[in-house]
Amino acid sequence: MTETARITRLETFADEFVGFVRLTTEDGRQGWGQVSTYHSDITAQVFHRQIAPWVLGRDIADLEALVDEIPEREHKFPGSYLRRALAGLDTAVWDWRGKAAGQPVAALLGGSAGMIRAYASSMRRDIAPADEARRLADLVQRDGFDAVKFRVGAECGHDRDEWPGRTEEIVPLLRKTLGEEVSLLVDANSGYSPARAIEVGRMLEQNGVEHFEEPCPYWEWEQSAEVARALDLDVAGGEQDCDLSTWRRMIDARAMDVIQPDILYLGGMVRTMRVAAMGAAAGLPCTPHCANLSLVTLFTMHLLRAIPNAGRYLEFSIEGPDYYPWQQDLFVEDPYTIENGQARVTERPGWGIEIAPEWLKKSTYQQSEVS
Repeated sequence: MTETARITRLETFADEFVGFVRLTTEDGRQGWGQVSTYHSDITAQVFHRQIAPWVLGRDIADLEALVDEIPEREHKFPGSYLRRALAGLDTAVWDWRGKAAGQPVAALLGGSAGMIRAYASSMRRDIAPADEARRLADLVQRDGFDAVKFRVGAECGHDRDEWPGRTEEIVPLLRKTLGEEVSLLVDANSGYSPARAIEVGRMLEQNGVEHFEEPCPYWEWEQSAEVARALDLDVAGGEQDCDLSTWRRMIDARAMDVIQPDILYLGGMVRTMRVAAMGAAAGLPCTPHCANLSLVTLFTMHLLRAIPNAGRYLEFSIEGPDYYPWQQDLFVEDPYTIENGQARVTERPGWGIEIAPEWLKKSTYQQSEVS
């Protein structure tokens, strides 16, 4: 049975890249969540203007109702920012609930703590194939990853490559360098027309690549459906989509073989569980998008330990401070360690994390509370 308590204060701590939410109930108990990364300072403004007024004074048990009510109350704003802000409320409530129950969120969702196979996820296209092969081989050797993802084509590239010939060079090189025992995944980031995506997909199949992510412009999901029908490898997508009715249509049309909701883009755990359930009903695995080491990867770890159609692996960003300086020093204790290619969901209550006080002091602070 879900505990009850009235929500009396909502606080945000944000910079341009990351925004944390602290929720407090009338009895003084608290939970930590996060709005989506990127322009998080703008999302924090949306949170206080369009989320907090509908939440303050409501019960912590009302979350499932609120994630439906707020988009209706704010129906003039159907886009991404509202959902990115809503995720901050949702994830803070789940932390509160986990702490109240003395259980990790995974257990509250019907799962358990434990290990999850991870894939090493490269974010870079500005890297020569030989250099990418070396660094991925080092990670396979050092951390035991048995799956890696790398980039092909150019982001929203209209059939262009990052530079001529890069895709045709990197795919066979990584297969040769890493060997047959390592699973290969690629991400095209909306780079291709259907005809070119199918052409590239055939080359991927010849090199044993098993996952072809966002081959066509994500907003033209019918194009990805065409690619999925033509190829034998898994076509994946959905990370950008934050509208549940769009998800319903994409799944009904089999626009992809693997669904990839992003918990923070979509609006939180409740909405993501609904998308995962839609996928399960259609027989589709769920491998969420979580391409940085803020809290989104931890949220995804808990989700994957709970849903029946969890995909084969967890996305795990390999980019460090040279590429993502903003994701450094966020936590008192780093929640991310890879052991033999696997990540661990701990038994700690809630999300099991503490935000670094030094980071909070440097952030922009805002508060909304019951008057």
